[in-house]
Amino acid sequence: MLRPTVVNTKVSQVKAISGHTRSIAYSAGLVEHKARKLRDVITQTTHRPVANAERSRHSDSAGNTPARNCRCQVCRPSGLIADSERWSMFEYRLQNVQYVPHRHSYPLIASMKHFPLVSLFILFAATQASAADRPNIFIAISDDVSFPHASAHGSKMVDTPAFDRVAADGVLFNNAFCPAPGCSPSRAAFLTGCHIWMIEEAGTHASYFQTKYTTFPEALQESGYFVGATGKAWAPGNFRHNGREVNPAGKSYGTKKSGYVAGFEKFMSERPKDTPFCFWFGSSDAHRSYKKGSGLAKGKTLDQAEVPKFLPDHPEIRSDLLDYAFEIERFDDDCDQMLKILEAAGELDNTLVIITSDNGMPFPRAKANCYEYGIHMPLAVCWKDRVPGGRKLDDLVGFVDLTATIYEATGVDSPNDFPVVGESLVADLTSNKSGIADPTRDAVYAGRERHSSSRFNSLGYPQRAIRTQDYLYIYNFRSERWPAGTPMKLGKAVYNAAGSLMSSQAGAEHGGYHDIDACPSLTFLIKNRDHADFGRYLGLSVDKRPTEELFDIKFDAACLNNLAEDPEVAAVKQELNQRLMKELMKTNDARVTDGGDVWETYPRISSLRWFETPIWAKQNTSAVPKQEWLDARRPKK
Repeated sequence: MLRPTVVNTKVSQVKAISGHTRSIAYSAGLVEHKARKLRDVITQTTHRPVANAERSRHSDSAGNTPARNCRCQVCRPSGLIADSERWSMFEYRLQNVQYVPHRHSYPLIASMKHFPLVSLFILFAATQASAADRPNIFIAISDDVSFPHASAHGSKMVDTPAFDRVAADGVLFNNAFCPAPGCSPSRAAFLTGCHIWMIEEAGTHASYFQTKYTTFPEALQESGYFVGATGKAWAPGNFRHNGREVNPAGKSYGTKKSGYVAGFEKFMSERPKDTPFCFWFGSSDAHRSYKKGSGLAKGKTLDQAEVPKFLPDHPEIRSDLLDYAFEIERFDDDCDQMLKILEAAGELDNTLVIITSDNGMPFPRAKANCYEYGIHMPLAVCWKDRVPGGRKLDDLVGFVDLTATIYEATGVDSPNDFPVVGESLVADLTSNKSGIADPTRDAVYAGRERHSSSRFNSLGYPQRAIRTQDYLYIYNFRSERWPAGTPMKLGKAVYNAAGSLMSSQAGAEHGGYHDIDACPSLTFLIKNRDHADFGRYLGLSVDKRPTEELFDIKFDAACLNNLAEDPEVAAVKQELNQRLMKELMKTNDARVTDGGDVWETYPRISSLRWFETPIWAKQNTSAVPKQEWLDARRPKK
């Protein structure tokens, strides 16, 4: 019997020993996994995985990280636990010689005298498992869709058979959250597995994406996957500025104009035989603008519209919601066609399918806000070869967890320099559990910075949030700023060389709310701002907010009753504030480490608007961040 002597062996070393290709390294991961499982059983040890961001707290006495004898998620990122459920998973993999994770340097159970035997075992396993055994990855991500707007989630306003199919074949997640309520930062966090405040320019809207932040499509491609995307990948932003030649989500195979489904067909036709693939379908549905009345024209009726409590119940609002529903169904139809292509190719069963959205619905007080309708996402995941279907999970799940899941499912190394902060869902997916599968998943985090050019100097509206099963806590770092944009912008603004405004024209009253997409609903709110019944709704979306906001989600999903000053929940607020700040400090968020002005130095590549200097900036000029990029773009004589 082998003694549990640890020998650290990297996949690269195994490749050198074997002299084989990438598939050998892949099979080495399988052997390493088996050995680690055997060690777990022999030593009967259990260590709960923790976030990679805890790395600094897991060093051995010599200061090595990961610690040699620690098996947590940081030090051994596979985070395997020797319980009966995980052992059953191992037996399944052992019998079927399938993929396993090998994300860093893992120990093999072998003494040095047994190492040649292990090497032969690696070579033998390599003849049975190849890259083709790894699952494909198919991600379908809509644009601006909130939970619960899928029929599987209970919505009667939409009919989403493709989403429902994936949920029925796999798992429906009732508590999935995006990392930011805006397109490009949310997508960047998903692609990297890092909070938005960890990825510099990519964490704000319409800026850059540094090459040092590896994305999972890039890592999968490096590992032998065939990678591509169609439609909206990482966007808006300029990924080429820092040296990338291809979008961080993968090579483009078409746009909405050329046809999403046609793009996927082209991708599949170019895929090398027996090569696993990763494909990103990024629809522009349900992003504005809409063809007004398209929902009614499709046959929907006003009574089908589901009006959230932060919007007035009026036919104009209902019709706008039906147009939004029409867009969701168009996205779902594209998903349906792509799933059928996978099925016809015989690839669906071994494909990890993820259908979700990037951020909340494009309505006032939803998108670009850390409220529930801004960050709570629909999510369905299936993988028929491995995941028992027909289940619903209520665990709190973030997009960074999806990133970790993709790395574990494919057995591809996650980045070392900027580790994924999420926890893989593979164990939860492959279990038979419903409801709460992992009680330790008790919080998710989100945040936002600049969304559009909507206030003085195009400054952002920085928010950070923590969501638990019962509460949503939001911290507004610059509550003196307008959350949806300064009410009135300037036209024909001209500045002197010192950056002082020389001349301008006043814009339209209430025309500066550019953190809300232009839409019939916003127009209605502005038009009826003095209405006895509807007047209050505009203020809910555009008025200044306190520094702290706290909502009891079980009773107030619309986030209308701020409990931050309620003494009965003071202890709850304090606890959530402490948890949030601890996470921000641990992950080096500039908003808590040095004030966060660095966020305002990240250029916006899209158009700029100009606004009057606010009172707070006039009274304290030192509080105005330095922005060379903005000064260079000021309109001058």
